[in-house]
Amino acid sequence: MADRDVLELENAEEFGDAGDMELGDESISKLKEKAKRRKGRGFDGSAVSRDDGEYERIDETDEGEPGPQRSIEGWILFVTGIHEEAQEDDIHDKFSEYGEIKNIHLNLDRRTGFLKGYALVEYETYKEALAAKEELDQNDILGQTIAVEWAFVKGPRKSGRKSRR
Repeated sequence: MADRDVLELENAEEFGDAGDMELGDESISKLKEKAKRRKGRGFDGSAVSRDDGEYERIDETDEGEPGPQRSIEGWILFVTGIHEEAQEDDIHDKFSEYGEIKNIHLNLDRRTGFLKGYALVEYETYKEALAAKEELDQNDILGQTIAVEWAFVKGPRKSGRKSRR
């Protein structure tokens, strides 16, 4: 829709009523001269300006303090090193011991149908997520050691690896 040309007629009354269907080459060219060509959504008179709306903001009261950050709905843990043949029930059983799990995302490889090796586990409260993180980090699931980190962290990363460039 943004690719369409918009024609705006300044003096539409000069061209007679709509019942007159016999338009010659002169009247068509006259019509084209009087019309303004505008493309896209960004011209004056477009439906809504972006400045008019009221938007929500995330409070940044504790600026500069590193640490875990809450997502919009809860506290999310990023679990890596999961065995490719693990099922959602395996992850759910292990993590549900520390609180009610609000959501689990397990991404699958399209080609093989197995897990990609990571999962996102969401808890409602910080206490539950922290308990799961502390207890399950460097634990085993199906014979493979998993790492549990916060999905959203404010401040510098605490990584022992060198940055990739």
